[in-house]
Amino acid sequence: MADSKPLLSLDWDPVAAEALLRDVFGIVVDEVVWKGTRATEKCHYSIKKGAAFLGLGTDSVRVVMADERGKMIPEDLERQISLAEAEGVVPFLVSATSGTTVLGAFDPLEAIADVCQHHGLWLHVDAAWGGSVLLSQTHRHLLDGIQRADSVAWNPHKLLTAGLQCSALLLRDTTNLLKRCHGSQASYLFQQDKFYDVALDTGDKVVQCGRRVDCLKLWLMWKAQGGQGLERRVDQAFALAGYLVEEMKKREGFELVMEPEFVNVCFWFVPPSLRGKQGSLDYSGRLAKVAPVLKERMVKEGSMMIGYQPHGTRGNFFRMIVANPALTQADLDFLLDELERLGQDL
Repeated sequence: MADSKPLLSLDWDPVAAEALLRDVFGIVVDEVVWKGTRATEKCHYSIKKGAAFLGLGTDSVRVVMADERGKMIPEDLERQISLAEAEGVVPFLVSATSGTTVLGAFDPLEAIADVCQHHGLWLHVDAAWGGSVLLSQTHRHLLDGIQRADSVAWNPHKLLTAGLQCSALLLRDTTNLLKRCHGSQASYLFQQDKFYDVALDTGDKVVQCGRRVDCLKLWLMWKAQGGQGLERRVDQAFALAGYLVEEMKKREGFELVMEPEFVNVCFWFVPPSLRGKQGSLDYSGRLAKVAPVLKERMVKEGSMMIGYQPHGTRGNFFRMIVANPALTQADLDFLLDELERLGQDL
């Protein structure tokens, strides 16, 4: 698509150079959780940071609507691509997500891949959080279509709890793309006449030179736990998240933001003073103030820590991530009991 119009001549003109970059690179397409919110709603910050680092500028990132569960809407992706092309820019990448940070949503990858294939776009899947679900035969369907991605980001230090940090970039390309893009062939570091296979010198492939051997953490853990052990770890997290949800439904004062499909359990704790007052005009505003107060109390007590945040039009709610393999049902019972204790006077 980049050759649909002739490239500009630079002639060492910085304005022409910037125009050339915009002409060639166009718009990066990413998703955003957007439902009845303002146009200022932000997509995942790493995408905009990446666009800034590449010199494209954050304005080159275009957001795509998501449904009420936080999943990218493929029809809007198609619409955004058409709009971009009509404006004379050249979309080249779509970033989908498998396991969003707050709601734990999994984008419909098969449908998104169809759109990318139709338009000849690179499909990247941010599976940093949800990628480890592939190890579970029970739950891996959440990532159906990920095999069609051109690149996948995966963080074993998240759901698998490998030591920080442990990250992987997986590529469909088999032509040594990273070496071709990043390699500088510095002869004083990467001599080509060594006595061993120089393909083992992978340092020239990455942006930085010196770095820790992150893959060793994953290899050691996999050797120790085995594939079945890691699968049990993932399945246990799902099972405990389900247990927590069912226990919340038995207690007064706990309101789910939505039924989770992952291990992100998002909920409000409704204190006694607000129960039965959902119809009040100030209900949402007062409820949004509860989570910060409870967070302060639990931290000062030293009893536990749970994250909270607003999300779109929703006021502050708790986001309990059930991922620690040492968690038990008793721990989750304590969590609920402690929230009730800390919030009984609110």
